[in-house]
Amino acid sequence: MTADLAADNSGTVPVREGYRFDEAELARWMDRNVEGFSGPLRVEQFKGGQSNPTYRLVTPSRSYVLRRKPPGDLLPGAHAVDREARVQTALGAAGFPVARIHGLCTDDAVIGTWFYVMDMVEGRIFWDATFPQVSREERPAYFDAMNATMAALHAIDPEAAGLGDYGKPGNYFARQIGRWTKQYQADELAGRNADMDALVAALPGLIPMGDETAVIHGDCRCDNMIFHPTEPRVLAVLDWELSTLGHPLADFAYHALMYRMSPEIVPGLAGADLHALNIPSEREYVAAYCARTGREDIPNYEFYIAFNLFRLAAIFHGIKGRVLRGNAANAQAARRAESFPVLARMARNSLDAIG
Repeated sequence: MTADLAADNSGTVPVREGYRFDEAELARWMDRNVEGFSGPLRVEQFKGGQSNPTYRLVTPSRSYVLRRKPPGDLLPGAHAVDREARVQTALGAAGFPVARIHGLCTDDAVIGTWFYVMDMVEGRIFWDATFPQVSREERPAYFDAMNATMAALHAIDPEAAGLGDYGKPGNYFARQIGRWTKQYQADELAGRNADMDALVAALPGLIPMGDETAVIHGDCRCDNMIFHPTEPRVLAVLDWELSTLGHPLADFAYHALMYRMSPEIVPGLAGADLHALNIPSEREYVAAYCARTGREDIPNYEFYIAFNLFRLAAIFHGIKGRVLRGNAANAQAARRAESFPVLARMARNSLDAIG
């Protein structure tokens, strides 16, 4: 599956049928709104972009990236590219590694849906969580770079960054469980699942006491980070569709799911020989994050894992719905849709570890 992830998501292809638009109209918009833009413009579609179709815009002097809402009928509140543009603009100003945003368009008349244009950041994306392209000696530094990036994000003051109203502070887990429950139950075409129904019933009663609020990414995996071409340094974090104000431990636990996930579903380390690969253990990785964020440990860690497995299952359920509707942007979508019941079972099984 790792090879499939890389093949399905790396590079570009000619713009697919159903995702084409008036490229001349886009060039006119960029001429008016993107400082320094100079055509002619050539448009290619990235193989990746599971939810929001993503394009490479090539000009004689430089390349850009365009992210847009997909065409077709959409669930309310989904595919909010305006939020993606806003959070990256704010975080970039705060010194966090993101692509520079050049402009947001909320006029459907230009290419048919809302979109934004950002820098094309050149670097490496690792689709395999074992980082096979990196030497054994260097591997810990790459994991440390990811860990430091997560801690740096959660250290940003939302108010100071201009993101104090980017989400509702507090009560994050109750709201998220409610949101994903509603989205799961509303997608009748994708169907119901007994494991998901059990999670919907059980999770609200297991929420730990206490609360924190930070800017959270919501989908921070190794394949959503662009690394420097030769150094263990994160140049940009991508794909901010699920970002909001929320509990930083939920965000970190989702990131740490790589230790529990099979590479058959998303880039994961389940079954890998971490010692032979010279990759820090899950315990060591959690301890490094705690040290960076001033924590002694993470009580209720297994709840955060169970919550994130439920949330990921709900996301894959949504992908299943888009596949059935015919508006999934990625060739890998069908395989992810098939993985939905596996994730739902993993999430239900994880409830047993909560004590």
